[in-house]
Amino acid sequence: MKNNSAEVESNQSGIHEDLGLLIDKYKKSAYLKPIQKHNKEAFVELLSVIQECEYLPVIDSCCGTAMSSFKLAERYPERWVIGIDQSAKRLLKQQGSAHKVKLLRANCEDLWRLMVEHGLTAYKHYILYPNPWPKAEHVKRRWHGHPVFPVLPQISAAIEVRSNWELYVQEFAFAWKQLTGVTGTVSSFHATEPVTLFEKKYHNSGHALYCFTAG
Repeated sequence: MKNNSAEVESNQSGIHEDLGLLIDKYKKSAYLKPIQKHNKEAFVELLSVIQECEYLPVIDSCCGTAMSSFKLAERYPERWVIGIDQSAKRLLKQQGSAHKVKLLRANCEDLWRLMVEHGLTAYKHYILYPNPWPKAEHVKRRWHGHPVFPVLPQISAAIEVRSNWELYVQEFAFAWKQLTGVTGTVSSFHATEPVTLFEKKYHNSGHALYCFTAG
């Protein structure tokens, strides 16, 4: 992965003007897209792990190569870390070994809904993949602009979201507060100890990263 990463460019100058309306709409209607078979199968694996957990697990959504999952396992040695990514190819590039890491090939939005449906919660939820979709017309492709967003607080009140686009985490904070009433914290940092390959690339390119935390 090259270290000459470009800064995010957007035709937005502030929080998307439709974001508040989208959150209100999603709060009033359930996301009913059919859950795919392979995601149901992945959930059975997740369920088998969680049922054996002494402590609530940590969820690492969009974990990519799972470098972050193994880093989190070092941070939470007493807990299982569940890494979720839709790419089997990325998961095969896992960056270490740990007894309490379970990697699942699945779409996050389906596993999130299945967790809520079965009353499963996590100690903390991490979304460390940048995923900005910076063009204004793509706001619904950002997690906080997606109709699945209302399930996130039901998985865990403690969440950490990181991105290389400041406005992305500001929007996430705005959406989280509108949905839950909780004001989280937005901060910037330099990834001197990167937990993902993306953070390593941005750090080596001299870029700041941005973080939203709540709970």
